[in-house]
Amino acid sequence: MTRRRSRRTLPALLTPLALVAALAGCGLVGGGDSGDSSKGGGRSFTVAAAGDILIHPQLIDQAKKDAKETGKGVHGLDFGPLMAGIKPVISKADLGICHMEPVIGKPNGPFESYPNFLVPPQIAGTIKDIGYDTCSTASNHSIDHGYEGVKRTLDTLDSVGLKHTGSFRTQKDSLTPLIMDVKGVKVAQISFAFGFNAHQLPKVKPWLVNQNDLGRIKAAEKRARADGAEVVILSIHWGREHHPNPSTPQLKFARQLARETGIDLVIGHHAHVVQPMEKVDGTWIAYGLGNQVARHDVPTGLTEEGVIGWFTFTERGGKWDVEARYEPTLVDIPPDPDVTTGETAVEPKKGQVQDYRLLDVAAELKRDDLTDQERARLRLAYERTEGTMLNRGAAKDGLKPLTELPD
Repeated sequence: MTRRRSRRTLPALLTPLALVAALAGCGLVGGGDSGDSSKGGGRSFTVAAAGDILIHPQLIDQAKKDAKETGKGVHGLDFGPLMAGIKPVISKADLGICHMEPVIGKPNGPFESYPNFLVPPQIAGTIKDIGYDTCSTASNHSIDHGYEGVKRTLDTLDSVGLKHTGSFRTQKDSLTPLIMDVKGVKVAQISFAFGFNAHQLPKVKPWLVNQNDLGRIKAAEKRARADGAEVVILSIHWGREHHPNPSTPQLKFARQLARETGIDLVIGHHAHVVQPMEKVDGTWIAYGLGNQVARHDVPTGLTEEGVIGWFTFTERGGKWDVEARYEPTLVDIPPDPDVTTGETAVEPKKGQVQDYRLLDVAAELKRDDLTDQERARLRLAYERTEGTMLNRGAAKDGLKPLTELPD
């Protein structure tokens, strides 16, 4: 196997021999450090990235309920309260990267869940509002509704000012790197997925969604570097669903990416549970960030836990040093309907979860009004996420929580 070249020197960043594909973001929010000159630091910026966004029917119902209470809904849906808990973190990053897994539908529906997702476009405005700048759109659900679904998804993201990459409306778009200026640094994002379930890419549009392949990823990086990208971030849909440990193919591919490309950061999705981070030959691999927000038919606890990856890029000696941190998240879910009585809804009892809410676990644990039950659940989510994050030895490479577990 080819050894990783010295890939982050400034000459390498400017040469077309470097490998990576394009990411761009827009509407950047302050929060990065300008660099610590005492440590030889130059330009610096921060990246926040989180897991899969899946809007299941229960979350649509929650958005209807919240719209009635807030009066801020669009066509009767308001996803703001659902996702507000992570805004303080995401909005502080210089670049916020989301993963939009499903196809976006029309404002008034119809909406669909698994196996062919079709979700409300109102979610896009919320994603933008909480601080995201760009979204990866290559997933196993990208072509659930064919070319028209891809086009509508991208048109919707455009309409709210979110950048995107991974799926495309034209062949020209698929060959055009997504590059943005982040605090004076040209950052590119590329997005790839392992496959598309029962669907096949159209023979007349094989460029519609990027499919995992080392050669294609190298070519995408090369185009981005040729267009001036100094940093390249790969969003990749891979691995086994509901398995906290990365699969053997994931581990193998991660090593190929680290040793045979110049990609600066790999952000993984698809497992719907948190998977570890690991530094491989100098490159941080986030194997799986879990779910950002979802409500699976059979919640396991693990499917409600996620993580925000926080990465600080600092230029030192002509190279990019990347410091990795993580912030555990949790989707609070109300009790299920009472199937024994046949009732379609159950009024939560005192002390039970009232609404679906995406929580920053560390921030919630600082509250002084938590019940013992609430505190125990939050601590479990934090500690389980921490154990998963570190179970491939990342602590030795400096991986730490963004916010320490409160006493």
